Amino acid sequence: MKQTGTVLVTGGCGFIGSNFIRFLFERTGFSGNVVNLDKLTYAGRPENVADIQSEYCDRYHFLCGDIADRAFVENIFHKFEIRIVVHFAAESHVDRSISGSAPFMETNILGTWTLLEAARMAWGDHADPETFRFHHVSTDEVFGQLMGDDPGFTETTPYDPRSPYSASKASSDHLVRAWYHTYGLPVTISNCSNNYGPYQFPEKLIPVVILNALNKKPIPIYGDGKNIRDWLYVEDHCEAICRILESGIPGETYNIGGNCELANIDLVHAICGIMDELSPVAVNSAFGSYRELISFVTDRPGHDRRYAMDTGKIQRELNWEAVTGIEDGLTRTVEWYMKNQNWVNAVRS
Repeated sequence: MKQTGTVLVTGGCGFIGSNFIRFLFERTGFSGNVVNLDKLTYAGRPENVADIQSEYCDRYHFLCGDIADRAFVENIFHKFEIRIVVHFAAESHVDRSISGSAPFMETNILGTWTLLEAARMAWGDHADPETFRFHHVSTDEVFGQLMGDDPGFTETTPYDPRSPYSASKASSDHLVRAWYHTYGLPVTISNCSNNYGPYQFPEKLIPVVILNALNKKPIPIYGDGKNIRDWLYVEDHCEAICRILESGIPGETYNIGGNCELANIDLVHAICGIMDELSPVAVNSAFGSYRELISFVTDRPGHDRRYAMDTGKIQRELNWEAVTGIEDGLTRTVEWYMKNQNWVNAVRS
C-alpha cells in the first residue's frame, strides 16, 4: 500500500482493527498518519491500542465517535485529508444479533452508507484509484452455510445470510458494490473466515475456551461441537488487507482464509492440549486435563454447519496466502492471554 498519506481505520479499537493498525506501523514501513475512529462500544477497548498511542503519538490520532454520524464523519475526511479508508467497524457477534438486531442494522448498514457518502463527497465521483481507496472488511457468513464436502465459498458464491448479523454484513457489501458501479468510488471488498489471535474480546470461542480453562470453569460448546470453521490468524489477515490495498483492483472482492478447517470440538481439544503443556493442572486438582471441563450446551438458532473459503483468487492475483499454522497460531494466542491478565481484567470490568 502507499507508504504516505492519511489512513482512516474504522473500529480501530476492536480486535482486528487494533491488530491492523499495529501491523501497519510495525510491519509495513508505513510512514503516514492513521486516524482511528471508534465508538468504543463494549468490544472497542482503548487498552487495545495503548501501546500505539504511546509509541506513535505524532502519527496516530484517535477519535471517539459513531460512523453513522454523517456530519462528524464528513468533517474527519476534510480535516485530516483522508486518502484511504479501511472499514472494520461493525457489530459482529451472532448471538447478540439474535437477541437484539437494532445495533447491527444501525452500524453495519447505516454506518457503512454514511462512510461511503462521506468518501464520495470528499473525493468526488470517479475518484482516482491511484490516490484514493475504500476497503470494506466483510465476512464469510454472508454466503450462508456449506454441507458435507461442498466446495469452499468463492467470490461469486450467491449470498445466503442466515442471521441478523450476516444479513447486515451482506447488506453493507451490496452498498459498497453499488457505490463503485454508480459513482465510481474506488472500493475493494474482502470476505474473511474466522479470525483469532491477541486482543480478541472474550465472548468469542477461542478466548472463551482459554479464559474458562485458566479459571477452571466449564468450557461451553454449542450442539454436538461438529460445526466447522476455517481459522485465520489475525496477523495473516492484516497482511492480506495490506496486499489488497497495494495491488487489489478497484471493484473486486477477495476471499481471505486460513485454509484450516476444524470442527469446533477439535479446535477446543487442540487448545486444551496446548494449555495442558503450558499450564499443567495441579496434581491435586479435581481434573487431570482441561479437556474434562468441556460441556455441551443447547445449540443456538441458525447455527451454520460449515464455512470454508476458496482463496485461489487472492493467491493467484496478489500472491498472498496464510502462513501461520494452526498449532503455532493457537500457541501464540494462548501465551498472549496467559501473559495479559491485566488486559483481560480491564476488559471484563
